[in-house]
Amino acid sequence: KVGSYIGHHPGTATFDGQFVYTGFRPAWVMIKSAVGGTGHWNIYDNARQVNNPNQVVLRADLNNADAASSSSLAIDFVANGFKTKSTHVNIDGRTYVYLAFAEQPFKYANAV
Repeated sequence: KVGSYIGHHPGTATFDGQFVYTGFRPAWVMIKSAVGGTGHWNIYDNARQVNNPNQVVLRADLNNADAASSSSLAIDFVANGFKTKSTHVNIDGRTYVYLAFAEQPFKYANAV
């Protein structure tokens, strides 16, 4: 699925994140800020980080290794989408674009 979302960060210590509905549990998600070419192409997957929060980021626009595991980079993969867990991919009011691939093939009930 390809789409966009607008960041929403309430600025509280108990930040719970912006939920993005995909209709399936993602296996791979790439996210980038759509504002003026700023920010990195952030890739999250369920192979390098098998549980939530997913804190290992590969940046497609850089030639270095995975970013270090950090809660400041985290997202969660949930049954029907993903949830941002940090301001890194969820600055309040900023538009982000994403590309997501399903964990299961289309023939199963949890992928549409």
